[in-house]
Parts: sequence; structure tokens; C-alpha cells
Amino acid sequence: MDVPDIATLQLHDPGPPHKPEIPEDIMGSDDRYMVKLRNYCKSLPYSVESNSRMQEMLEFIILRLVQCIEARDYDPGFQQWDSMLIYWSMLKYPIPKDKRIALTKLYFHIATAPGMPTHIVSSCSDHLYSWTRSKKKMSVDDLRLPWLPIYKILSKDLFLARRQYEISQTSWYMGFIAETLRRFFHPATANEMLQTFVPLINPSSLSRTLAAQYYMLTFLPLSHPQTYLPMLFRMWESINSYMYDERMLQFLSRLSEMHVDPTMSDPRKIEELPDDAKSEGENRPQWSKEDLDTNLRWGGLYKEVGIFTEREWSLLMCKCLASMEIPLADAGSLTTGPNADSQATFELRRLPKANWRIASLARIIVYSMSPDGMPAPGSNVSTPFMTPMPSGMSTPLPHHGGINGSLGDYLSSPLAKSGHIKVKTYLAGCKALDSLAKLIASTEGFFHPTNSGSWTNDLSAFVKYIVFDFNKRWHEEQKADCKTPIHRRLTRQMKRELVKSLRTVCFLAMFSQDSGTVSNIQSALKSMSVLEPDLILHPILERAVPALEALIETQRTIAVIKALGAVAPALVCREIYYPGAKHLLPILELLLPGIDLNDPLKTFCTTAFLVEVAQYIKFGELSAGKSVAYDTDTGMPVPESPSMDLKLPHSIDNDEEEHYSKEEEDAIVITMSEQFADWVAAFLRRVITLFENLPEEGGITGTAGGQTELNLVDAVCAAFSQICVHLSEPLYDMVLNMVYDYASTNVRTNAVRAIHQLVECVANANPQKTLAKFLPMCIANIRNELEHGASSVRTTSLNSTSLPSDATLHWNLAILRGSMYNDGKATLKYKDDLLDLFKYLQEKTLSKRGFSSTGKLISSTLLTLTHTYPLENKFVNIDEWNNEEFQAGHHRSWGRLYAPEDVEVSWHVPDTDEIDFALQIFKEAVEPTLLSIDALLDPDIKRDSVWRNDFCRHLSLVRNAFSGIPTFVKEVVSAEETTAAVQSSDILHEIPEMIAVIEPLQSGFALADPEDPRHKYITTLKRRFGELLHRASEALRTQGEENILDAVHMLLRAIRTYMLDYGDSRDSYYVQLDRYQNELNITRQYAGQKHWPRAVLVRRARLYHAARLRWNSVERRRGTLENELIDEVTEWCMWHYATVRESAQSLLDSLCSIYDGPRSRSLPRLYKALNSGTDDDRMKGALWTLNTAAFAKYAVSNPTLTPEFVQKLFGCQFNEKPSIQECVNALAETSLSSFVEPCYIIFDMENTTILASAAALRERISKTDETDVVSRCAAQRKERVRLWNAGVESTTNSILSIAQSPRTHWKYSIVAIRCLRTLVRKDAPMNSEHVKHLLLATLDSQYSIRYYSQRAIMKITRFMKLKTFSNNPADILMEVNHNPLRHTVHCDRPTSQYTTQWLADFKAPLDIKKAQREPLLFEKVPTGWLAWSDTSAFLLPPDSSTPMSACHPDCQDALNVIRKEVTQPSFWEKLAKHYTLENHSEVIVQDNASCIKSLFEVLQAELFEALKPTLENLLADKDKNKQRGAAELLSGIVCGSKHWAMNDQAKFWKWFTPQLKRIFSQTNNDMVSIWTSFFEYAFYNKDPRRVQPLVDFIMEEFENVDFNAETTFDVVKVLSFFRAMYEELDWKFSAWAEDVLRRCWPEIRSEHDDALAYIAEIMAFCDKIMRRANASVPKVEVIIRESRVLPADADLMGLHGIFHEGRVMELVKKFNVWREERLPGVRAFQSTYDRVGIMVCRWLFQVIHDTHASVAFDYILPLMPELFRFTEINDNDDLALRSKVLLNRMCGVISPKPFLIPILDEMFTAIQTSSSWRVRLKILPLVQVYYFRQGPCISEIKTVEMIEVICRCLDDEIVEVREMAATTLTGILRVSPRRSVVALKDRFVRLAKNSRLLERRDATYPIAIRQRHAAILGICALVESYPYTIERWLPALLTGVLVEYTYDPIPISTTVRKCASNFKKTHQDTWHEDSKKFTEDQLAALSTLLTGSSYYA
Repeated sequence: MDVPDIATLQLHDPGPPHKPEIPEDIMGSDDRYMVKLRNYCKSLPYSVESNSRMQEMLEFIILRLVQCIEARDYDPGFQQWDSMLIYWSMLKYPIPKDKRIALTKLYFHIATAPGMPTHIVSSCSDHLYSWTRSKKKMSVDDLRLPWLPIYKILSKDLFLARRQYEISQTSWYMGFIAETLRRFFHPATANEMLQTFVPLINPSSLSRTLAAQYYMLTFLPLSHPQTYLPMLFRMWESINSYMYDERMLQFLSRLSEMHVDPTMSDPRKIEELPDDAKSEGENRPQWSKEDLDTNLRWGGLYKEVGIFTEREWSLLMCKCLASMEIPLADAGSLTTGPNADSQATFELRRLPKANWRIASLARIIVYSMSPDGMPAPGSNVSTPFMTPMPSGMSTPLPHHGGINGSLGDYLSSPLAKSGHIKVKTYLAGCKALDSLAKLIASTEGFFHPTNSGSWTNDLSAFVKYIVFDFNKRWHEEQKADCKTPIHRRLTRQMKRELVKSLRTVCFLAMFSQDSGTVSNIQSALKSMSVLEPDLILHPILERAVPALEALIETQRTIAVIKALGAVAPALVCREIYYPGAKHLLPILELLLPGIDLNDPLKTFCTTAFLVEVAQYIKFGELSAGKSVAYDTDTGMPVPESPSMDLKLPHSIDNDEEEHYSKEEEDAIVITMSEQFADWVAAFLRRVITLFENLPEEGGITGTAGGQTELNLVDAVCAAFSQICVHLSEPLYDMVLNMVYDYASTNVRTNAVRAIHQLVECVANANPQKTLAKFLPMCIANIRNELEHGASSVRTTSLNSTSLPSDATLHWNLAILRGSMYNDGKATLKYKDDLLDLFKYLQEKTLSKRGFSSTGKLISSTLLTLTHTYPLENKFVNIDEWNNEEFQAGHHRSWGRLYAPEDVEVSWHVPDTDEIDFALQIFKEAVEPTLLSIDALLDPDIKRDSVWRNDFCRHLSLVRNAFSGIPTFVKEVVSAEETTAAVQSSDILHEIPEMIAVIEPLQSGFALADPEDPRHKYITTLKRRFGELLHRASEALRTQGEENILDAVHMLLRAIRTYMLDYGDSRDSYYVQLDRYQNELNITRQYAGQKHWPRAVLVRRARLYHAARLRWNSVERRRGTLENELIDEVTEWCMWHYATVRESAQSLLDSLCSIYDGPRSRSLPRLYKALNSGTDDDRMKGALWTLNTAAFAKYAVSNPTLTPEFVQKLFGCQFNEKPSIQECVNALAETSLSSFVEPCYIIFDMENTTILASAAALRERISKTDETDVVSRCAAQRKERVRLWNAGVESTTNSILSIAQSPRTHWKYSIVAIRCLRTLVRKDAPMNSEHVKHLLLATLDSQYSIRYYSQRAIMKITRFMKLKTFSNNPADILMEVNHNPLRHTVHCDRPTSQYTTQWLADFKAPLDIKKAQREPLLFEKVPTGWLAWSDTSAFLLPPDSSTPMSACHPDCQDALNVIRKEVTQPSFWEKLAKHYTLENHSEVIVQDNASCIKSLFEVLQAELFEALKPTLENLLADKDKNKQRGAAELLSGIVCGSKHWAMNDQAKFWKWFTPQLKRIFSQTNNDMVSIWTSFFEYAFYNKDPRRVQPLVDFIMEEFENVDFNAETTFDVVKVLSFFRAMYEELDWKFSAWAEDVLRRCWPEIRSEHDDALAYIAEIMAFCDKIMRRANASVPKVEVIIRESRVLPADADLMGLHGIFHEGRVMELVKKFNVWREERLPGVRAFQSTYDRVGIMVCRWLFQVIHDTHASVAFDYILPLMPELFRFTEINDNDDLALRSKVLLNRMCGVISPKPFLIPILDEMFTAIQTSSSWRVRLKILPLVQVYYFRQGPCISEIKTVEMIEVICRCLDDEIVEVREMAATTLTGILRVSPRRSVVALKDRFVRLAKNSRLLERRDATYPIAIRQRHAAILGICALVESYPYTIERWLPALLTGVLVEYTYDPIPISTTVRKCASNFKKTHQDTWHEDSKKFTEDQLAALSTLLTGSSYYA
């Protein structure tokens, strides 16, 4: 063999890239999207189709879509061509705007068509999102859409009826579509939307309020919020709900981002836009907007802070602080909102979830930033050792000297009052940034790892989103087309101050042990390093060097490496930070120990950093303008004396870095580059060492180690590959030599896989040199090994272990395979040697590993030769890489980012020589092997172990060879094959035109011409391969089980290769997409980035190539041979061995996803295997195959296939084997999840809106119809629907017969009942036999059967009602029934008196005669609290003929069947037996009651006589279960009776009213909950006048109850029933509220605790329902206007609690009396004072935890003095605890603005005036909690006053109070503006200096001790308020003042030592940095303070 001279080879240069010809219509267009397409086309190595051709294809797809719509062929025709549209979109050709608009309209109307199948709605919603996502492609100027169709479906589907259990995803999809398309709703629709949504708000029902909020925040146009935003804020203030907050914050974040552009909200735009998208029912009410300055020049929505007022901003910042969920010692004060949310029903979870509030808050803050205030003196700190002080905190305030009065007066003397008015300043002149800095300063301590918890993840995520959004906005505003006014844009000062504000907390949290927190901090550091690299990089390096040098802690080292990875762009990207590059090599050297097998996590982090860095730089010595000599053997430069004096930086000082010019920086980098060779060599040695220490191969998998070791090798090799790609030529030669030396002198069985990957890395960089180096050696060694018997022992098992003697062979095969990588042209010069080697290997390798490696080698070779792939991914284009100027100065290009049009991708495209070589391999190696396999299949040959081995190794070679040519030959499908495939398609009953067929496109196949002899040869050979596989499969199946398991596995893998390895099988589009997205995420520096590292754009080109391959892979040829192989795979799915079945089932599932037809072809075989007498293993295989998604869903969802599937499934009960029945059960559950209620109305119903949209779309295309396609399609659709209906009927009959059979096992009966319930249809006449069976099943002994059958009865009766009351098919689809008793009443001029009267009417008994003339009844209350709708639906009571008496003809037979059964008393006797069975339920079973209600609703009073005897017997029986059964029956009767004629109702109530007394009298403790649930059910959504006897009974009992009865039960029973009534009536109970409280109020001293608890609940409830909005008129227009014009403190939304005002004032007076009367000692709890106190605490606690929590402050404020007194009570722990918890929880509710100062004043007054030190002790921490939670709303003046009050407490006589005051002061200073710190410091120091300690005998000694202790406590509070930073004054304070008092008497000395201990604990992590803030003398003094002795002594 001729070995080439390596010295003559150059670094891999693929030559000039192939320039494909780009079509003229793409090349010549300047359209923005055509330019994008042109960039994609330029990145490919082959020509693509012209835009005109692809537009023709698009038009054809659109034509088919339109034809499907016109024929109403939504499924499958529309779905077919919709999928083609998806694939077409992958090709990146632009959709013209007119077509995009028309398509959007069409898909919108399809998605919002009533009754459209969910899967079609899902597909449409995805398209709508895709087409409208770009704001540049379409805007509201181009397209308007109606909002009402979405709302109609959403509002109807969202809340389920009590008897409705079929939950769909319709609500989610409608919500998603509304959110997607809201920007296309005309701004003029806002008034109508508000008119619709605002009346739905009723705070007494949280679910309805949240739904109304969702409608408003999802539908209202975002462009013009100035009309409604004030109303939203007022509403928000009044509702205490975490869910409400989350949705509101998402909405405000979108507004904030959108309205930095002032033109968005210009009112003139509303008039200019055409209003052409009104749907039926929409109108445009015009409201007065006189208060809005619409006539002036529009300047945007800007207010005090962004688009918000100061008040709104304060609320937002309080919400922000609460969102962090930071726990304090406040007994869960943040739980009030989530607690209130427990009232929300599950339906709201069906809506799209709101964005995470943390992300929303960050966006609000960032997009509210602007230069809107006076700048404060900026942070002048050069290092990140303190958080910048917001609001001018760095300016010392004037000192007020002198001590006048007491020590307390001195300590609390004014801190911040001066003779002049100070101008309020803000950090960087930005209010939002100043608020952010305060927030971060207040939460700083919670970032530290020692104080971490669940909140740390929220805090770190908040910082991440802040800098991400800031970075995004910053770069947006650098663009020329930015629409943000210049005076509102971010400034450089704001950018710098933002980073300074956030970096300290990031440096604290980066060492967290929580992976989520660390990930967030990494992202934040990356963004900040892009914004201000000098402020981030140097502190990171400061922390990195000691951590990496000393390896102090593994966790700390890993955290530092991750942080370095985050700031890598600042380290190497010269455009980001030019000086950063000089630090690279020192860091790389420190990271070498990071390659450590014993510490995988550290290795992963290190390799990730190396990959990040290596993709941006070139590793090579820089010449500095002079030539460099290299040693050709080692590749090392010849040493030369350096001419520069500059040295590499070894460490970073805390001072500002020394500044160098660019030339000096370059000189340092040039000097540094001389050490690259040493580092690369050292790195490679570390890698080799790691490989050598891998575990030995073994175990089941036969790999070296477990998954961790495999991942470790992959990670290390990924880093090494990236480095190799970017090596200079001398360094590459050095690396190649090192790898060669190692590979040629070592053989390690544990590193075979690793050496393959290592060689692959160097081959990827330069395949020519790699092959030249390794191939001769490998071939020689392989031949030598084979000649000496290597791989000569025959094995075929996957688990066989390699012999040690084979190690050298495997080692060299791995090396050779690694060398065959990345450029097929490089292999051509060795083709003879390779071909000989392949043949020799095939002959000699007999072991499993040997022949597998041979096959993989051939596969790699063929893939390298025939595949189209990028050759390199260097960080610059290849022509620039080879440029001499670049090589001499590549450091200046480090970190280069490219625009897509600037990237030149070098591709490997197979040339003629490579194709010929590939063909030669097939002719000389593969074809003979095929003949050998063919010979092995001769029936006369003995099939022993030798035969098995020959079969496996020969087939392995052939299989691998064909797997290496997925893009070699383009598959051609003839017209005949296409026709045959369509006829046997999985898509049944469809005309051929509507079964989509792909037209092949260019995608880089080497042989694309079917007439080419080479193409014919490979095609023929592959067909021979397929035929051989078929023969082999048949032979193996007939051979039997002995010794063929390995052969079968090999056969299945070969079939997979034959059937699936084509097109993108090796370059999977979805894999490439995932990798591309990952690379984007890793390299993204800011959102909206347009320039990327070149490697990312190379991946983008590869993704586009994969998309084109994917297109050609969609339509695969399925001829006779393919069908036969599918049959064979199906047979193997049912074979005897489970491992074979699993492999075959996986293969068949894959075949079903690629081919069209395998499912319908395989089902008969699978069904046959389920027949009686089938072998168990075969049956099990068939069942598990059917259980895959490919078959179960297919068979069940197609009604024509379902009958046979059902018969086969239920037929399996003959086999009682448990494993078989387990399979059946799994299959049943899988199929039931896809088994949906049949409804085909949509296919027969003409939708004019959809047809009009389709006609409009048709006008946009030039394609003409083929003759009669639409008519044939429509005819086929009709026939298909007929077949579907027949299939459903057949399925129903089959299941019915099975369910009725006595031989059916009960488990199968349950499945049958579930199916029968699903098969109850609303679109077809009801089957009487079907209904009868379900009805009788309610009497079954099996609980599950009764459960499902009862729900089926509810469904049946619901559909009866629906069909009877529906007017058209659309009503049936929407489930809208037009009850003739329901009438619409107009409310044109509502008033507050109207609302009051309307509510009062519920209390008055119904006037029947009047009610039958005019509608008065009102069941649900969705309107009226805030405003009235224009119309409301009221009901008439039924007269003698009820609406249900005229049942729909389709339901009449079913109704007669039900009537016949249920009118027999025996039916009820049997049913009652089941209802009264013991079931451990303490309440009625709602399903039972609802089933009874359903029956009594449709059959009415005629059933009652049959039931009455049974019911009376149950009522007479005092057994708990009998009573529960009676309650369930009565619940159904009472609720169903409202549909009866009035005379029938009267008869029932006449019977039932006496029974109530009986029920009440015999109810015992076990029955209370049962009858309570009865009343709850009876009153649910009920007008109380319908159940007047119940109301009268309960109210009578309530009025007469003795609250001080002898037993508690007598009171609880009445109050429990009463509570059931008022809670269910909700707002309708308002008329009784005053009377009820008048009855309860005198009983607040009741002796029974339970009674007091009920009274507390009644008070809270009445307060909730009696709360009223205070608009002048309850109309939406007035509400919206008054929200804008009334003062901010005007109580428009009922924030204030006025309902109980008089009662509270009465309590305030009486508590003074009761306190004096309080009993002493153990009887204290019996005192009126204590009992009423507990009741008050309970009442206020409930209010605080409800949605109307804001009203509590009106009651708490006057009661606060008493609440404080409660906390000090020591003989009633319950009262003390309740009052303490109440006060703490109060702090978590955001107080209405008017209450902030009064509440604080009450606390201050209590602290200053209370005679009890215990009260002071408990109020002090409360002040801190309240301030922390409400801080953003509290003024700075009040904060200063707070500090003054606390400072006074430092002089308290009680040491515990003094210490608590110091702790509180620490917390206040830590979370508040720090302007008073210097004044406080001077005050405390002076006090300490002036305090003299006399002798203990002196009378003033205690006063002196207290005075000094006060001073020391104040000093310690100042020290501890800065736990993680060192302020300028802190060293002197610690070492010059505090140290002097170390040995003072207790408690002074203990306070000093405790402070010192805390200081040491909080600063030990950063002491190497913090210590530099101290002088030597100060460090000595500090040592004394910390240890008691000086280290320096």
C-alpha cells in the first residue's frame, strides 16, 4: 500500500463550496420573506424548486382543502390535505399575504363551528397560531375577525351542568384561539365585550368572577386599554385571589410590553380601521369618552411609572413581593389568597393556564422603565460587595445632636426632617428601576444558600426574567425601526445600575444546591455579562480562581464552573468584551482537573464550558506579525524569546481592572496563545487518562460502565471534537500524533467505544490526515489478528462476551470506523484496500461483536460516501479560515456572529467516484453475501448453530450496508403502485383525490434518475434483499423454536432497515429540530437575536435539508413485497418469545407511522389470533399489538371497524389466564380513552360562514376544479356517514347482546356498560332496548355497573330534554335548549333600588298567578352585582301542561320504556336496597340524587305514587343508611319537581312538609351531615321560591332555636341545615341577612363553642353577600366611566366593610365592660369576654381568607387594641393564639390605601402606650412583618417614623423587649430604604461612648446598663442589617466600637458575641473578598471580637 506523505497534506480544506443554482424568482426578489427563503436555498448544496412551482403546489393543496369544505368532508379529507399544508410549511416557502389572510379566516370559522370534532379544532388552532404568530406578516390592518363565535362556544362549554360528565378540551382550544387571535378583534368591539363580561362579575361566586376575568383579559383588545384599564385595577384591588392575580399580571405584562410604542393606543386608529368582521349578534355600542383627551395629539398611555399611576405601581410591587412567597415568622400570612381560591371549581382548570406570575412581573417592571425621575447619585462602588442603594440612599443625612428628655426620646428623635424640601430622587432617574432595587435589597438575604428554600427558585427566576427582558428591550431599542420614543428608552446608566443592583444576589445564589436556582442564576449571569461584562466577569473570575485552585468544596467548584460557562461569551467574544480574552487560558488551565472520572458532575460542567468556549475561538499560536517555525513531528512551535513585557493575568483584584488599549490587549492574547499547545496536549492526556480508567466491559449491555460513564465519554468527546475542529494546523498535527501514538501502542478493552469516538473527533476535523495516519496501521493489525484466529469463535447472542484474545481486533476496528467519518472523497484513494478488507472481515469474523463491527464499518463507509452532510462547523467561513490574515490575527475574530446570508456552508455531495465506490462495495461485498444467505435458506441445508451464525453474520453485513445508503437512491412510486396503495389505504371510504399524495422534491439524493443504470441496479438489489427477507421470515417461522431466536432478532432489524431506512432516517427532521432549538437556547445572548454563531447556522442548514428529506419520506412505496413483509412482522408480533414480540410490535408501530395501509392490513390477522383455541402466547401478542396507539385508537375511532373490534375484545373472556386478562384490561382502557360519543350532524349541516370563507379563499387561487370532484366527494361523505351510523348501530347491538348475556363476566359487563353509556347519542333516535338495559343496570348488584348506568340515564334524559327544546341542529351541537318557560326580560334602566328590590323579591312567597303571567323566577345569578346586562333570562312556573309532556318523537319510545319500568313499585324497592347499602358515606351520593332527578324531570309526578311507599318506609326507619337512601331519593324528587305542573307540586309539598318535622325530630348526630347534604342539593342553583316549604321550615327552626340549649347538638343541627340553605342560595339570601343577624347578634355570648363558630360563619357570609359596588348606576358604561373619573380612593368596588360597622363599634364599647367582668383563672374561658373574643377572631379570620378580605380592615382597625390585648392573655391559649394568627394573616392581605397609615398608627400607639411588656413584645415582630408585606405602599416618611418608634423600644425596661426591638430594627433596615443608617450609626455610637458603667452597688447601675445595652443593640442591628455586604463604615464600627464592649457585663457581652458570631457565619463564604475591606489593625481587632484573643498577638 502507498502511504501518503503527511507533511504534504493541508488542514482539511473541502475546497470552494458547491454553488447550486437558485431559481430566478427566488434570487431576484427583494421581499423580506423571499430573502429568508433565498438564505435557506443558498445554504443547500443542490438546487431547489422555484417559488412559482411551490406556489402551484400550495394552490393545489388549497384547492383540495376548499373542495373538502364544499363537500363537508372535514374528516378524513380535510385532515389529509391539512397535513400536507403542514409539511409544505416546513419547506420555508412564503405563503402570500392574501392567501394567508383567507386561510386564517377559513380555519377560524372551521374551528369556531359548533360541533366541529375536537381533533379538527386542535389542528386548526395550531395553524392559526403558526400563521398569525408574526406581527409583521399580518396585523389588524390586514385582517379582522369576530370575537362572539369563540365566546359563545367557550361560555357554553366552560361550566358543566350538574348532570354533565363528558369533559372535552373545547374550552381550552377556544381559550387558546381567543388568546392567539385577540389582536385581530377590532378595537371598537371593546365596549360590547365589556357590556357582555362585566355583568358576569359577582364576588360572592369566585368561579364566575374568575371566568368573567378570563373573558375580559382574553378577549379585550390590547391596543386601546385606556377605557377599561382603571376599572380592571379597581376590581383587582377588591379581590383577594391568587388565581385572579396570576391572570391579571399576565395581562398587564402584555400591555406593558405593547405600549412602549405610543402609537399602538392612538384612538384615531379605531375610526380608521374597517369594521368588517361582525358576526351575527354583534353590535357596537357607543359610549361617552369626554374624559379621554382623544382630540389632542396622542402621546401614548404613559403615566407616572410606565403606563401605571403611582398607586397602581405600588399595588403591583406589593403583588410582586407577595409572589416570591418568602416565609416570615408570620404563621402563613401569604396563604389567604390561595385559601380563597379553594372556592373555585375545577372547570377553571380547563382553560389555558396563565403565564407564571414571576415572568409576568419581571416583564411589567422592565417595560415600565424609562427616564421618568430625578437621578439619584449612582452607586460608586467598584466591586460587587454591596447592593446599590436606591432612592438616594448613598447620601448621608444631617445629624441632629443633643439629648433632650429621656433616652427613649433621644433614640427616637427625628431622623430625616430638615428645613428644606428634598426632591425625590430615583436610581438612574427611573422609578421602576428604583422599585426593583428596593425589592432586591429587601430580599437579599433570601438568596443566600444558607437561607434558601422554595422561594429561592422564585427569586432567582425573577432575576433571570428581569435581565432577560431588559436585554431584549435594550437590543430592540438599538434598532432603527424601534417605535419607543427616544425620551422613554432605556439609558446606559439604567443598564449599569440594573446590573449593579442584581449582581450581588446572583453571586450569593450561584452557590445554591438547588439545580433550578443555579440554572436561573446562570441565565441571569449570561444576560448581565452581555449587558455589562466588566461588572460581571471580574467578580466571577475572583470567585473562580480560589475555588478551582483549592478545590475547597465540590459543590462550590461545580457552581463556579457553571458560572464560567454562563459568562463564556464575555470571556471570548471580542465584540462583547474585548479585554475578556486574556483571562481564557488561565481559566482553561485551572479547569483541567475538571476532567475527572470520579466526579461525573464536575466533568459534565467542565466539558459544557469547553464546548461553549471552543465554538467561538481558534486554538493556535498567533504570529504577532512574524513567522513562526514549527516542529513537523510534534507540531509544536520552536521556542523563541518573547519581545513583550506584558504578562498573562493570574488573578483579578477587587479594584477596577487595569485598562489596556486594544493593541495591548491583543499583545497579551498573542502571548497567551503560545501556551495553547501545552494546554491542548494536557487536555488530551486528561481525556486519555479518563478513558483508561473506565470500568471494564461487562453486564447485560456489555458496555464499559453504566449510563453515567457512557454519558461521560460522550460529553468529553463532544468537547474534544469542538476543540479539534478549531485547532490550527500545527496543533492539529500534534493532536493527531498524540492520538495515533496512544491508539497504536495501547489496546484497552474498557475503552473500545471511547477510542472510536476519540478518533472520530480528529477525523471530523481532517479526515484526509486521519485516514492517512490510521488506515494503514488498522488494516495491517486487523489482518494480522484475523490471521491468528481473532473472532473465530462463532457467537450470535446479544449478551455474548468477547474473548480477551479478540481485543486488538475490536480496538483496531473501532479506530478504523472512527477514521471513516466526514468526507467520503478522502476514502477513495484507499478503496481497493478497504474493499479487500471488507471481504476478508466478512469471511473471518465469526463472533457476534466481530461481524457487528464489520457491518458498522461498512455502514459508516457507505454513509460517508453517499450521504449529503456539512463537512465542517468552524466558527468562521472556510475561506476566511484559510486566509493568511485571519490565521495571523484570528483572535480579533473570536466570538464572531453571522447573519444567515453571510454563512457559506461546505457540504459533502457524493460525486461520481464516490458513487462508483459505493456501487463496487455492493457488487463485490454485498451481492455475494446476498447469494450466500439465499443458499442458506435452501430447505435441504441443516440448520444448526453454524447455519445460525452464518445467517446472522451475512444478514448483519447486508443490513448494515443498506442502512448506510438512506439518501443514495431516490425512491420512485409508479402511478399503478399509488393507485393500489390508495385502494388499500388505512383511510377508509374516501375518494382517491382526497387521499393526499406527495410530489417528490429535490433533497440531495445521489441517484435520482430512475432510468440511470446505477439507480436500477441498487433498486433491484434492494428488492432482492426484501424478497430474501420475506423468504427468510417464512423459513424461520416454519422451522420451529429451536436455536433461531438470534436469527429472528437479526431478521427483524433487517426488515426495519429495508422498510424504514430512507430519507431522513439518519438525519431525522425532529432530532435536528430539537438540536437546533437546544443550540439556539445555549448560544442566545438576547431575545430577538438575528446574528448567531456559525455552527448554529450550519445546523439550521442541516435542519432545512432534513425537512426536504422528511417531505420525500412522507410518501413511501408500498407494493406487494412491502405488504408481505408487513404480514410477516405482524406474525412475529404474535410469536412465542416475548422479546421477539416486543421488537416486532415496536417495528410494526413504526411501520404504521411511516406507511399508509399496515393497520387495515394487519387487523384481520390480529383478530384471528383472538379466536378460541389460539395459543396463549400468540393471543397475548395480538392483544399487546392491538394495545399500541397505532391500532387501538384506529380501530375504535372508525365506526365501521368498531363492531368487529368490540366482538373480538369481548370474545376474549373465554381465556381465563390472568396474564391474558391483564392484556385485555389494558386494551379495554386504551380503547375506551379513544371511544367517543358518535355525533355526525356537522357533516350534514351546511355552514354558510365556512362556505363563504372557502369561496373567498377559492378566489385567491388560479387552480380550477377537476370535473365532479366536489360532488363525488360529497356523495362519498354521505355514504361514509351512512356507514358510520350503521357501524355505530352494529356496535351498539353487539355490545348490548354481550351486556345482556348471563355468561358475560362482570368485568366485561362493566366495560360494556361504559361503552353503552358512550354510545348514547344526541344526533339519532334513541334505541329503546339500549335505554332499557341501561335503566335496569341501575339495579345491578355490581357497584361499578350501577355507577356507569346511572350516569348513562342522566345523559339519556339530558338528551331527551335537549332534543325536545332545540330548534335546529346547531342547538343540538351546542347543547342549547330553548325552554318555553324561559323568557328574556329587558333591563333598560337599572338602578341600585332595582337591584335591592330584585333581591328582596326572593324572600317573598311566589304569587303563582302573577308568576304565570310574567316571568319572575331566577335560578342562577350571573349578573347584577356590578352591573346589569341589557337582558336577563327569567322563568315562568309550569302550568297544567309542562313542556316535557310533549317529548321529541325520537325519544318517545325510549321514554315509554323508562315509564314502563319506573312506574312499578318493585323498581323502587330494588333501587332503594342498593341506595341503602352501607357505604361509609356521610353525605348523600350526588349521582344517586341526580339520577332520580333526571327520571322525575322527564316523567314528572306520575312516578311519585310508585315511589311513595318505599320512601315512607325509609323515612320511618332510623337507620343511618336508610335515612341516607331516603335523602337521596328526596333530593332527586325535590329538584325534579320544579318541572311538574303546579298542582302536582302542591300535592308533593303537602305530603312532604309534615315529613320535614319528622326528619328533623329523628335526626341524630350521625344523620346531620346526610340531611345537610340533602338541603345543599335541594337549594343548589335554585330560586328559593320554588322550594318555599323548605325555606319556611328552616327559617322557623332557626328563629326558634335556643343557642344556649342543654346540648350542643340541638343548636348544631339547626345551624347546619341553615348553613346549607344560605351557602347554596348565596347572593339570593341577601333579603334575609339583616333578620338573621338580628337573631344571631344577641347570641354571641352563647355557651356553645360550635354555635359561636356558626355565628362567625354567618357574619362572614352576610358581609360577603351584602357587599355592594357603589356605582351611581349599575350599568357597564357608567362603571367604566366612573372608574376613570372618580378619585382613586373612591370606593367604587365595595372595598370597605360597612355592613357590620355598627356591630363592631358596639363590640368596641362592650369589650371594655366584659374585660372588667372577666372570670379569673381556669374559668376564664367561660367569660363573655373570651367567648366573644374567640367568635370575633373566627369571624375576621374567615373574612381575611375570603375573596372580600379587603373589607376586614374596616373591622380590624377599631378592634386592634382589643386584639393586641387578646395576645397577652395567659389563661386562654385558644384566644391568644387565634388573635396572634389573625394579626399575622392580616399582614399578608394587601391593605386598601386608606388603611395603611391607620393600621401602623394603631401598632405604634400600642407599642408606646401599652402597660404590658408582653404586648410590646408581640407587636414588634408584627410591625416588621406588616412592613415587609406592605412595604412598597408605605411612604418613606412613615418608614422613618417606624424606625423612630422601634428605636425607642431599645430603651425598654424589659430585656426581651429590647432584644426583640433590635431584631425588628434589623429586619426593617434590611427591607427598607437605608437613608437613615448613617444618622442611626452616629446616634448609637455617641450613646455607647457616653454611657458609663458605675459600680453595681450604685442605684443608677441598672439604668446605665440599659443605656449601654440599647446602644449596643442598635449597633448590632446595623451590622446584621447588612448580612452579605461590607459597607464603608462597617469595619470601623465592628473593630473600633463594638470590640470595646466584648467583656462588658451580661447582657451587653452576650449581645456583642452573638453579633460577632452572626457576622462570621454570614461572611465566611466570601471572607477572602470581604477581608480586603479591613486594614491589618482592623483584622487584628476583629479576630479579638470573634475569638476572644488576637490571632496576630
